[in-house]
Amino acid sequence: MKVKFYGVRGSIPVCGEEFQRYGGNTTCISIYREAANRFVIFDAGTGIRKLGKELVSMGMDQKVLNILFSHFHWDHIQGFPFFAPAYNKNQQIGILVMGKERKYNNLKEIFSKPMQMEYFPVRLDEMGAQFIFLNLGDDTFYYGAKVTGVPQYHLFPGGSYGLRLEDESRVLVICTDLEHIDGIDPNIVTFANNADVLIHDGQYTEEEYKKYKGWGHSTCGQAVEVAIRAKVKKLVITHHDPDHDDTFLDTMEKGCKEAFPNCVFAREGMEFEV
Repeated sequence: MKVKFYGVRGSIPVCGEEFQRYGGNTTCISIYREAANRFVIFDAGTGIRKLGKELVSMGMDQKVLNILFSHFHWDHIQGFPFFAPAYNKNQQIGILVMGKERKYNNLKEIFSKPMQMEYFPVRLDEMGAQFIFLNLGDDTFYYGAKVTGVPQYHLFPGGSYGLRLEDESRVLVICTDLEHIDGIDPNIVTFANNADVLIHDGQYTEEEYKKYKGWGHSTCGQAVEVAIRAKVKKLVITHHDPDHDDTFLDTMEKGCKEAFPNCVFAREGMEFEV
């Protein structure tokens, strides 16, 4: 599996010379499975715009392109109207969620409402691509890879879902937009157990969390603790706070590396193989 970050910021995109090295776009991750020659996209923050342009320029001809959503807060869907493949009438796009307990009466409406004429010049049904809206339940298979979801505390229990992708003995876990509301959530530790790579929310410092407890996000220290308890091989911390500039993130990353040496903070354009 090849993983590439197109957006690593939380809450809102930011710009400025102080945000150049880590980037300012909101959450979007591409996962390319070489064995199946298939892309899957995790979340559609503003970073998905660049990803879409790259897919078009490379002549990507994947008939069905799936986007798996952790949840539908603004910073995870706001790039969707600018996703170039969504304007291709020959393209099928899967809008996917995990979790059999999640009840959406109309998943399509979540995307069509923000694209009403009052808010955006092109409506969902006018974009061109053929959209498929599916709830995959708690686990499924994606072209031979096992995909599992876990409910996370994000403003309320089950407010977001984490992803575990097991492919040819390699394991990638993505747990963003979660809060360990009453200490480290043992379900998340079990979910991430022995993962080759854990991508984990780390929006706050320990001091900031005292002010923002209940807002649905983790501290960097909590991300490290999950990685240690779950015995993961590599930790990538993401969903950086919009107030944390490059210098601040450098300092935070250094501190996390002291506790868990194989730890890195996500940067736009960062890619690695699992």
